[in-house]
Amino acid sequence: MLDTNLAHCESDQEFQDLINKHENVMLCCGRMGPMCLPVYDIMETVGPDYDAVKFSDMDFDGAAASNVRQLAEVQGFMGLPFTVYFKNGQVVEATSSIQDVDQVKSILDKHFK
Repeated sequence: MLDTNLAHCESDQEFQDLINKHENVMLCCGRMGPMCLPVYDIMETVGPDYDAVKFSDMDFDGAAASNVRQLAEVQGFMGLPFTVYFKNGQVVEATSSIQDVDQVKSILDKHFK
């Protein structure tokens, strides 16, 4: 489990529940490292401004991460974290590596506002 204040997604069933029970999801799959920590912090900071979005993290080294790593939208990604945005269970955008707050908010606004 990652040491964040976000909801954690740790199993295949939790992943399916996350994307099927929530219309809008931002899922960050990573580690507790320098490229991932800023993205988790951004998610925690902007979360209150996006009530309609479920923010969650996933340990890249956990068994459930295969649900993210096998997505067509992340094939070829080289840097962590893999951040995937879902709407109605479908991927609408995916990014890799460090993001800043403006990049994250731009994607959230584009797909979930």
